[in-house]
This record gives sequence, structure tokens and C-alpha cells, in this order.
Amino acid sequence: MSRSRLPIALGTVAAGGIGYYLYSAGGSPKVAEKKFESDAHRAAAAIKGELPHRGVGAESEGKKYGQEAGAKIDSAVATANRDISKAKSETEAYAKAAKADALKKIDEIDRKVEEGAAKSKSYISSWFGSGNK
Repeated sequence: MSRSRLPIALGTVAAGGIGYYLYSAGGSPKVAEKKFESDAHRAAAAIKGELPHRGVGAESEGKKYGQEAGAKIDSAVATANRDISKAKSETEAYAKAAKADALKKIDEIDRKVEEGAAKSKSYISSWFGSGNK
């Protein structure tokens, strides 16, 4: 199996860059960091100087892409909220139906118990002679 040598090359370049800045700063990490930031700022300014209109275009493109991404996120959030609302209303309707069904079953059982009690009462009353005449 062949492995990519890119990670090793990038690690070597990074270690070399860190070593260069530490060596040029006399071993002080804070000074090396400041020198790196200075060089990075100088390089960015040179690039902007080479392409003066590119910076303005990139900024407007960035805003445009940011607005598009924001619109997509807003749309996704609205869709999610709509789906959640729909699921909530369906769940509430299901819960109401289940409650109504349970109450209906309880009423049926209660009615059967009452009918059974009435039959028992009339049957027991007939034993003692106080039946309905």
C-alpha cells in the first residue's frame, strides 16, 4: 500500500517554519509569534497591493455568500419549525383521540357494571319477596 507523503511534507515545512521563527527570535516564543504575525500582515498587504480591486470584489462576494448562507439557514429553521409544529398538532390530536377512546371504553364498562348490578339487585330482591309487582 502506498501512503501519501503530503502529511510528512506539510509537517516538515511547518516544523521548519516554526524553527526559523524561533531561531530568528533567539528562542523566545512570544517574539517569534510577533515576528510571524508581522510577516503574515506584510504578505497580506503585498497581495492586496498587487490586486487592488480583488479585495473589494472578494468582500462583496463574501457578503453575497454570507447572505445566501443565512437565507438557507433561515429557510432550514423555518422548515424545521413548521415540521415540529405539524408533529406537535398531530400528537395533540392523537392524544385527544386516545383520551376520548379511553373515556368511551370506561363509560361502556361502567354501563355494563351498572346493568349487572341492577340485574343482581332484582334477582336478589326476588329471593326475599320484595320483587317488583
